[in-house]
Amino acid sequence: MASTSSTSSAFLLFSIIILFTASVPNSVSSFRFEVGEEVGWKMPNGEEPETYNEWAAQNRFQIGDTLHFKYQNDSVLVVSFADYSNCNTANPVSKFEDGSSVFRFDRSGFFYFISGQPGHCKSGQRLIVRVMHPSEIGVSSPAPAPADGADRSDYADWGPHAGVNSGIKLGVVSFYASTGILFGLIYLFI
Repeated sequence: MASTSSTSSAFLLFSIIILFTASVPNSVSSFRFEVGEEVGWKMPNGEEPETYNEWAAQNRFQIGDTLHFKYQNDSVLVVSFADYSNCNTANPVSKFEDGSSVFRFDRSGFFYFISGQPGHCKSGQRLIVRVMHPSEIGVSSPAPAPADGADRSDYADWGPHAGVNSGIKLGVVSFYASTGILFGLIYLFI
């Protein structure tokens, strides 16, 4: 017959392990990307070093990551592919107008963003983001080609995603640090 003390310790250890494993996925992914970096979300003037889509193609986006849009006298519209392609602002899926908007990716796949200001989208203030499927995490492979029939010039070298964001690196460090803490707690109870 087991003693009450060892049963309580085993239950506590089991609870700690369950809490730890439930929290690991949240610490591994979740990076905040600054759209337009120091310039922010604004209509291009032709002097930018890269388009929004070229910037996106250099990053790897995961479920849980966020985009931070900073802007003035503008808006951010989340739209369908058709509305993105036609710069149609009439039917957004979501609309942000507060000047500092955060959009969180809740699924894998493509997300389409355009400016809500007339003429801005046609001038290049639009963005396509491809969020990796969880099975792709850690695999360095090319992104899929744009949908058939799409104007491929809008995808700006939509080739391999060479950049690895620091959120992935931070997540790996966090995972190993948490694992060390877990093993330390297990050692205390053994």
